[in-house]
Formats: sequence, structure tokens, C-alpha cells
Amino acid sequence: MVNIGVLISGSGTNLQAIIDEIDRGRIKGRIKLVLSNRKDAYGLERARKAGIEALYIDKRAFNSEEEYNRKLIDELTKKEVELVVLAGYLKILSEEFIERYRGRIINIHPSLIPSFCGKGCYGDKVHQMVLDSGVKITGATVHFVDEGTDTGPIVLQRAVEVKDDDTVESLKERVLKVEHELLPEAIRLFCENRLIIEGKKVRIKWE
Repeated sequence: MVNIGVLISGSGTNLQAIIDEIDRGRIKGRIKLVLSNRKDAYGLERARKAGIEALYIDKRAFNSEEEYNRKLIDELTKKEVELVVLAGYLKILSEEFIERYRGRIINIHPSLIPSFCGKGCYGDKVHQMVLDSGVKITGATVHFVDEGTDTGPIVLQRAVEVKDDDTVESLKERVLKVEHELLPEAIRLFCENRLIIEGKKVRIKWE
């Protein structure tokens, strides 16, 4: 069983999707800890309801981003976390954090990377950019995290059609549904040791 740590900033719907798949026995892993940079993140409550330890860590208590990230590392280390999942976590990780968990941090992004990603592209902003651009297809991407913003090796992607009458909310809802399927699937593959990183590519060992 792989020990998993999940970092969140919001409502935690992706976290809930992971919890549900673990409960169904489809993921050979267990969530040991949920960390949030926001005190009011509902994802903390979701974790506690599932019997998972959940901590809010206030960045204002630290002198720098590096110190804050070191605290995250300390808490994850205590729980012997082997895989770090960013499930709607809206802060940039430090180089030290990325180096510590290199090849063991995955993130979900609400577009088909490399489109509509990078610095400042998160949440509703991404869907608004998609609608403004006039593209016909968007989607979701799970990728490993490196020092760049949304630049790490891609694990899984799935397309979502953009409809003529879409709003940010309607598009977000359909993309989120895909996220809830894609992220647990990527975690399942990781926990089964079926993801091989080869440079910028991820090869999946299929049965």
C-alpha cells in the first residue's frame, strides 16, 4: 500500500473522488494526511469525515515560502508519504520540495496541457480563457510536477467538448467530472508501479 499525502486549497471534490476510489478498493494506497493552505477549505472537513488526519498550515506563521514548504515536508515525512497529490492546491512548491519528491508529485490541471496552462492559469481563469479563445476542445490533464508551472511529464489526458452555449460554470462542471475520473486513475497506476518516466514522457505499463 502506497502512503499518499494530498494538498488542497478548496472544496476538495477531487480529494473526495480519491477517497471514494480507495474505499471501493480500486487504489492500492491510503491517504495518510491532507494539508491545506486555507483554513476554510472544505476539503479538510471531507478528510476528517473519512477519518483522515487533516491540517491547516498558516503561511503567515513562516518567514518565507521555503520555510513554509519545509513545514509541509516535515508533516509529510512524519506520515511516511510516498506520493504527493496536488488536488486543487493553489500554491507553488519550492525547489526543495520538488527535489525531495521528484517523480512522486502529481497534479490535476483543467485543460489539455500545453494549452491554457502556466503561471496564473488556474481555476475559473482557465475555463474563461478556453471560452474566449473559441477552441472546440478542452479537457483535463494529470502530470508529474517539476520546477516549471504545468511543465512536468504528462500522465493522462482526456478531452471535453466545448459547446456553443457554454458558460464558465457549465464547462467547469463537465471538466470537473473528467478530473474526478482521471486523477484517481493516475493514482491507481502509480500505486501499481505502472508509470515510467522517460525524460518528458510517461510510459504506462498496461497489463
